[in-house]
Amino acid sequence: MSDPNSHGPFLTIPTVDVDVPQSALAIGAHPDDIEFGCGATLAKWAAAGCRIHHFVCTDGSKGTWDPAQDRDELVARRRDEQIEASRILGGDGRVAFGGWVDGELLSSLEQRSVVARHIRTVRPQVVLGHDPWKRYRLHPDHRNAGFLLTDGIVAARDPHFFPEHGLAPHRPDRLLLWEADAPDHLETIAGFEDVKLQALLAHRSQFRSTMRIDRLDDDEATAAFARRMHSRHEELGSGFGYGPAEAFKLIDGL
Repeated sequence: MSDPNSHGPFLTIPTVDVDVPQSALAIGAHPDDIEFGCGATLAKWAAAGCRIHHFVCTDGSKGTWDPAQDRDELVARRRDEQIEASRILGGDGRVAFGGWVDGELLSSLEQRSVVARHIRTVRPQVVLGHDPWKRYRLHPDHRNAGFLLTDGIVAARDPHFFPEHGLAPHRPDRLLLWEADAPDHLETIAGFEDVKLQALLAHRSQFRSTMRIDRLDDDEATAAFARRMHSRHEELGSGFGYGPAEAFKLIDGL
């Protein structure tokens, strides 16, 4: 029997809708992670004038179930798909690629420097990414991408970290972590679900493995994927009297 006082994954009543930032940077482990995690939020902000930026840590070279797939071809394809997805969300090709090998991402000092440099270069007000503290997470790239994000923010904000960058330190206003075990913030996304869906569908190489769409022309499977996404968004917002939403752990005072 369900608890009538339960808020699902939320431990408290969430805050809702931060002020639209002037610029936002999303950092994901693989091509398509950002679209899944915060695609509609980025689309909403972009429509309101926010400059949105993507940073993708890995090359996506293991993102297929086809053992005969040429890896170099897959890397190039996934890069093109990610750039197209970002444009659909309202960006203008601001996609940076770490290029680290898929499945082998580390949260090293060298990689932290790259992420901190990008934060100092882009100077976003809001940063979004994987929650590295999610329990029972299997994929090491998601975990390490989250730690690169949090550690990179600390390094980017303080002047004695990586002075060789020759860049002024930068302290974002807020951090939003998707896939959190204890989310406490909602971004309402009414009117932007379809934009998120179209951005996800730009990742055609991931249809079979991630979206359960076996063929590019499988309209029924594509519609089923859209229904699953809509149901997830509705569930997150409806418990608090809102429409569709994306959920995050919000950290401010960075």
